[in-house]
Amino acid sequence: MDPVVPAVPVPGVVPVDIGADPARELAREELSGRVYQEAAPDPVQEALRWIARRLEDLLRAASGVSPGGGWGLLVLLVVLVIVIVVVRRRFGRLARTAAVPGAVLGGTERTADEHRRLADGHAKAGYFDDAVRERMRAIVRSLEERTLLEPRQGRTAGDAAREGGRALPPVADDLLEAARRFDETVYGGRAADAGTDARLREIDAAVAGTRAVAAP
Repeated sequence: MDPVVPAVPVPGVVPVDIGADPARELAREELSGRVYQEAAPDPVQEALRWIARRLEDLLRAASGVSPGGGWGLLVLLVVLVIVIVVVRRRFGRLARTAAVPGAVLGGTERTADEHRRLADGHAKAGYFDDAVRERMRAIVRSLEERTLLEPRQGRTAGDAAREGGRALPPVADDLLEAARRFDETVYGGRAADAGTDARLREIDAAVAGTRAVAAP
């Protein structure tokens, strides 16, 4: 009888027939990823990390009960993959949003009108998070085009709102609201909707129609 050679997990692939020890190592390797360590702590993250720890405990216990693997381990691995997908969908996009944490404009050189057209397209398709991002970029770029803000990469929404509010006092509160909604959507994990997009559209129009106050 030929000796049994334990299956060796291939990175990025979950084999159908997997032994207990390789399964446990595969889970541990994935759970040690930076996405679990560096995401901003919140109740959702803590719950996902708790589930991930329990899954690792189950895999460790299962390796002592059913050496050589089995359907039970496969089911646990499927659940683990689901957790991984949820975590990456929850936090992965946040890490890619901008080169500078909190920045409104990353490496874009688009005009305000171009950002508005992108926002309209996202809103029409129902992607309101992306629409909100582009509308805030349109607001900031329009302030730069009117020379009310000095063009600067990496400026945060809050910075732009405060600086723009000093040049346009009548819409200072509106700018702060736009910055808050932008941060909540892009960095706070709060999903935008048609109402959020409509409100930023109103603020963009109000900012564009407000005359600047001369500096003393």
